[in-house]
Amino acid sequence: MLKPLTKEQTDSILRAAAGAFANKGYAHTSVRDIAKSAGVSVGVIYKYYKDKGDLFNSCVIKSLDTLDQVFEAVQSKGRFIMEMAEELITSTQSFARTDPEYFRLYHQITVSGSSLMTPEIAELIEGRTAKLYTGLMQNASETGEIRQDMDPAMIAFLFDNLLMMLHFSYTCGYYENRFKIFCGEDIGSRDEFVKEQLLKFIGGALNGLHTGL
Repeated sequence: MLKPLTKEQTDSILRAAAGAFANKGYAHTSVRDIAKSAGVSVGVIYKYYKDKGDLFNSCVIKSLDTLDQVFEAVQSKGRFIMEMAEELITSTQSFARTDPEYFRLYHQITVSGSSLMTPEIAELIEGRTAKLYTGLMQNASETGEIRQDMDPAMIAFLFDNLLMMLHFSYTCGYYENRFKIFCGEDIGSRDEFVKEQLLKFIGGALNGLHTGL
């Protein structure tokens, strides 16, 4: 009977795998590369993961589990849409600091022509986000928090695009440089400023009103 890996060991393996897949791509990443980065033997990985594909899927599931924790906090009853938006931005910034490998993996999956972006993976990654954001925007529209002349699904899509670009701007080389070109070399260390400005932009788009920030 296999002795279960500790949470720390599992996190170390999955973080190493996510980083390798993100940096080299799935086809050019070997289990040996991942084992070396994680500081374990190849045999250990094969004891707990069927193959490279199983390890990749575990990385995706790990990132989604973290996202679910954020969603649970955001969906607290009695909160306004802008409060939820602030929580999502703060969580994005925090996650980018602690687990940048998963954002880089997401970018690798979504790049044009990626063999990793199958319909099943797309549904797994985007399905729950689309459902949550559309539901939040629908509720906000019904309660009069946001303007009535926009489709909730379209608002959800545009809102998610903003957060996705924020993910990449904190963790992916090209987008990090782009962030600095537009906003200054120190922008990566000005989280409160970024959050404040993004909330003003979102508030203006959703309601056309001053957000008070």
